[in-house]
Amino acid sequence: MTSPAGLRSVDAIPDVPLSDAFAGVEQSVTGRRWVLRDVDERAALALSQALSISDIAARALTARGIGIEDAEKFLAPTLKDLLPDPSRFKDMDKAAKRLADAIMNGEKITLFADYDVDGATSSAVLARFLRAAGSNADVYIPDRLKEGYGPSVGALEMLAGKGTKVLVALDCGTTAFDALRAGTDAGLDIVVIDHHEAEPELPAVHALVNPNRMDEDRVYGHLCTAGLAFLFAVAINRELRARGFWTGDRPEPVLTRWLDLVALGTVCDVVKLEGINRAFVVQGLKVMARRDNPGLRALSDVTGLNSMPESYHLGFVLGPRINAGGRIGDSGLGSKLLRTDDASEAAAIATRLDILNGERRDIETACFEDAIYQVEEGPEPGAAVVAAGDGWHPGVVGIVASRLVERYHRPACVIAMNGETGTGSGRSVIGVDLGAAIIAARQKGLLIKGGGHSMAAGFSVSRDALPEFQSFLNERISAQTGGAMIKPDLRLEGAIAIRGATLDLASEIASLAPFGPGNPEPRLAIKNVRIAFADIVGSDHIRFSLQQGTGGGTLEGICFRSVGTPLGALLLSSADVPVHVAGKLKADSWQGRTRVKFHLEDAAYAFERDGAA
Repeated sequence: MTSPAGLRSVDAIPDVPLSDAFAGVEQSVTGRRWVLRDVDERAALALSQALSISDIAARALTARGIGIEDAEKFLAPTLKDLLPDPSRFKDMDKAAKRLADAIMNGEKITLFADYDVDGATSSAVLARFLRAAGSNADVYIPDRLKEGYGPSVGALEMLAGKGTKVLVALDCGTTAFDALRAGTDAGLDIVVIDHHEAEPELPAVHALVNPNRMDEDRVYGHLCTAGLAFLFAVAINRELRARGFWTGDRPEPVLTRWLDLVALGTVCDVVKLEGINRAFVVQGLKVMARRDNPGLRALSDVTGLNSMPESYHLGFVLGPRINAGGRIGDSGLGSKLLRTDDASEAAAIATRLDILNGERRDIETACFEDAIYQVEEGPEPGAAVVAAGDGWHPGVVGIVASRLVERYHRPACVIAMNGETGTGSGRSVIGVDLGAAIIAARQKGLLIKGGGHSMAAGFSVSRDALPEFQSFLNERISAQTGGAMIKPDLRLEGAIAIRGATLDLASEIASLAPFGPGNPEPRLAIKNVRIAFADIVGSDHIRFSLQQGTGGGTLEGICFRSVGTPLGALLLSSADVPVHVAGKLKADSWQGRTRVKFHLEDAAYAFERDGAA
């Protein structure tokens, strides 16, 4: 899994052409070029008239490929309309039959899951279903530092020795050939439920369900494992129903009550929020609002989340805390939190995860600052940024790599060295396939192991190979980009005047949620404004108000984590200077009053200043 924060240097909707720089902003204070999404204006107008919505909302829908006939399902997605038949996936029926046999025969089942949020949620969904069917499955989460990602020979042989008959690998296993062979030889019937990229050869297991198998059509390749685990539960439930398993004493469970877990895994795994994934998140947020899951309820209380949950809260409030256990603490804490029905246990785990998350932030900050110093005090970075340090925690290198991508607008790899080897993680920018570069480096013998996909990769490397690996990475990425540095774009849905920043418009924009990959939150520009007021709130945020011309009205806003940045400096020192601003329009409720606020993300001077627009 990759962290939902900072994976990309810009939000993007694939295959959407872009127009020329908006308002002449070729380079904003954050170094980005502003562009309006190029949409079919006639289609947008027709959508606006048919749905009686604003031009901004209609343009946003059109940019996402939503026409009049698709709008209803997009705005109000349901499982009834969008849930696929689980049997469409290869090996699903075979896997469901084996689990049904194990349930009815009382065989020992173990769920072997990854240590990230997708692993925690998928194991919790399946464990809760199996519990409802009378099978108290064991859950095994490998230690991130001691065991690494995915099944290992030692772990599977140990589980077989303790009596496991059926092992379900969740969010891992598709390429774990040696470990799964050893597990099979040890007597395990192994079922893999995974979504990671597959190779032409598949491991020898009882069943392997993966929408990204090369013999699948990949229509549902955007599903994460939590979504697949829900479909697996549907398939097992259906098989048990056909066998007459459910009775008055053992009623058939209502599977939709676990959609809060599916929504959490879907958002945190940063998969595209389209089709069935939108339905999972929209419906799952409704389930989460009921606060039925003791673990999620306890974690929400610890974080002070007492409003209607949104995808933001899943990705940036709850998800990082569940991940914290796997990064720097006990890898199994997240899954245990989501599985427990004991309120006291849930409260204790939630408190522990919150503390670990604070420690993770401190570790991450120290590593990030060291990495910046290393990059900026060293030679000019090439096509990729590579930073390596002794004593860096391997649990935060992926997050630090994401932050380096945001800062330098190029792919970044961060490596935690331990003796003569290092554990590395990389993040990329749109247009650069980092995973392919890492695989090529491994094939060339520069890495001990490594793999990934276009936007993220993981690897291990020996200390003496670091210089050659860095040179190879720069050459490989330069070849992909033609030697040119990628200039990041800030993509805008449209422009409004301050008087157009109304609660009605903010509400229309909110109706397009949930936001994420494939459906970024609409970003708007406001031209030629002046900063009437600005000051620092908290440790590093800036609140402000904007004015536009004489009688043009004012608009309050906030810019998060901007103190000490060029964007923060503009806000605090440009009171008499006309600027263009870009950000998101939000409805903000406080003490019973709701008003519109502007969450600023970028700005540019409205005239030539020091060579920048």
